[in-house]
Amino acid sequence: QVQLVESVGGLVQPGESLRLSCAASVSIFSFNGMGWYRQAPGKQRELVAGLTRFGRTNYAAAVQGRLTISRDNTQNTVFLQMSSLKPEDTAVYYCNAVRDGYDYWGQGTQVTVYS
Repeated sequence: QVQLVESVGGLVQPGESLRLSCAASVSIFSFNGMGWYRQAPGKQRELVAGLTRFGRTNYAAAVQGRLTISRDNTQNTVFLQMSSLKPEDTAVYYCNAVRDGYDYWGQGTQVTVYS
């Protein structure tokens, strides 16, 4: 059974950094791709960063240059390094993995950027 376990988020001030991790219970190479989504109050869930099995990345325009997705194959873990955080980055962040057309989700972790 596939499980995605995210690290605890945090409460940070604007300009600060935070790193999220997502540990998979299976080899991350069994997925077609993985990514991080976020959902702010009253808004739809949106993709912020994606990573294909082959290492190709893509980012939402709002986070380009500030967020970086990466992986550690030996730990079956995907990371989201967030820098220069802004109040508008406040949301619940979800880890996602796709395999054979099926989406797997982590439990979500709260990131709050307050001024």
